[in-house]
This record gives sequence, C-alpha cells and structure tokens, in this order.
Amino acid sequence: MLRTDVPGWPTVFRGSWAVRAGLLSPAQVKGARFLRVYPDVYVPAGTVLSLRVRAQAAYLHMQHRGVLSGYAAAELHGAGCAPGADTVPDVTVPGGGIRVPSGLRLHRDTLREDEITAVDGMAVTTPRRTAFDLARWAPSRNEAVAAVDRLANHCAFGPAEILQLDWVHPALRGCARLPEVVDLADYRSGSRPETLLRLLLHDSGLPPPEVQWVVQDVVAKEAVWIDLAYPRRQVGIEYEGAPHVEADQVLRDIARTTMLTDRGWRMLRFTKNDVFRRPEYVVATVGRALRAPR
Repeated sequence: MLRTDVPGWPTVFRGSWAVRAGLLSPAQVKGARFLRVYPDVYVPAGTVLSLRVRAQAAYLHMQHRGVLSGYAAAELHGAGCAPGADTVPDVTVPGGGIRVPSGLRLHRDTLREDEITAVDGMAVTTPRRTAFDLARWAPSRNEAVAAVDRLANHCAFGPAEILQLDWVHPALRGCARLPEVVDLADYRSGSRPETLLRLLLHDSGLPPPEVQWVVQDVVAKEAVWIDLAYPRRQVGIEYEGAPHVEADQVLRDIARTTMLTDRGWRMLRFTKNDVFRRPEYVVATVGRALRAPR
C-alpha cells in the first residue's frame, strides 16, 4: 500500500522518503520529472524556485537540525524583503558540526526558545528575531533598514524593539550598526522599494519626507495615503511597483492623482528603473519640485 504521508509530497520532498514510501522508484526520482534543489530534496520539473520554495527545501534538507532565518524567515512570515530573486536561504544552528551544501547560508548563532516559532510546520525565527538578524546580516545599511521596515510593518511591532535583543545577545556579529538602522527605520513604510526611495532622498541631503501622509477629501468623504510627502510644499512622491500596472489599479491611480492635483499637490511617480538605475534623476527631480514656487 502506498504511503502518502511523506512531508512536503508532492511539491517539495526528500527523494529517499518518497522511494521508501513506494511513491517513486530511484530512477523516477532522478529522472526528468523532478528537479533537485538540495541533496535528496526535489520539486516537480518546471517549479519556480522562489525563495519560499527554496526555504521549504532547505528545511527538509536540514531535517530539524536548524531554524530558517534571515530573508527566508521574512518570506515565510509574509514580509518578503529579499534584495533579489536569487537570494540564498539562511539557516541558523547553535554551535558547529554541521555543513550545508551550496545554495544555503549557515549562521552559528544563539537562539532562545522564545525567538523560534513555527510556520507551516517549519521552525522559523520570530518576526522580531528575523528583523534583528537582517539588521545585522543585510548586505548594506539601506537593505537592513528596508528589512526592518517590512517586518515591522507586516508583523506590527516597533523597530526599536529589536534593540532589546541586542541587550540579550550583545556579542553577536553586526550589532554595531543596529542603532543607526533603528534610527532610520519607519514601520509605516509600505514596501522595500519605498524604504530605499526614502533613504535615497535622506542620503542625498534633501529634507526627510513624511511617510504615508494622509490627504482627506472632505467632499467625497474619503482619504488617500501618499507614499512619501513634503506637506508644506505639497509635493507627493509615489513608488509605482508591479501592482500599479494592473487595469483596475491604473484606474484608481488616475482618480487619486487627479484628486491630489486638484487639491494643489504636485505628484512625482517613480518606478524601479528610476530608483535602482538612475537615482541621480530621482534626487534632481525631487529637488527641483521642492525649490519650485507653489
């Protein structure tokens, strides 16, 4: 009789477990139907190897010997903030004696019991511990702030709360930059690109903008939120990500831009090409808008 209680089957599974359960033969596991992610961990051919899928594969590979952390944990908490699609899953283990294959990043850090939770049956660092780790591990200060913003926004906690973990784990690598990261973080930020846009303006020397500024339309009895705003100059800045090209969202964006323009706002809308490929254009455009007469 076939067993169907193989963890992760049939989306992410250990090949040896599927063979023992009678679901596949050794030849079938290594055939064209499946793709190996890590040693003995497979997914159906054609599966998009998203960070979530690779995190699930990493957890199966570790077989309860580690805790998913960093960008993988953020993804599983629903607060995805990885810098790229090829971001490597992080796994934290206490002590040494464990080796991981290529495509995994190992951290030998101390984890307290209350810093570990379960997501879909996998051991994952809690949102606060994940933010604490990414504030230390992220490849740059700005990416660290973006990660803390995203987790704090989605999981509803104040960025300053991660400093409590610094008191508990004062000797861990990377703690020196925590105060600056927390000082720049803002839990109201709506996305990673939004945070990076805000930090771009900050680092250029422009005045710090307000985050998620509310403009009320008393007549229509509704309110809109501007990603970043200079209320005294009535300059609004929006980051237009992928959802803004969907038909319904385009119509909503047109209506809100018209309403804000009618109220005297000058709206600047930037895309990923602007923020990541020509940041000097963004800074110059915002600077001109702030200097222009109202």
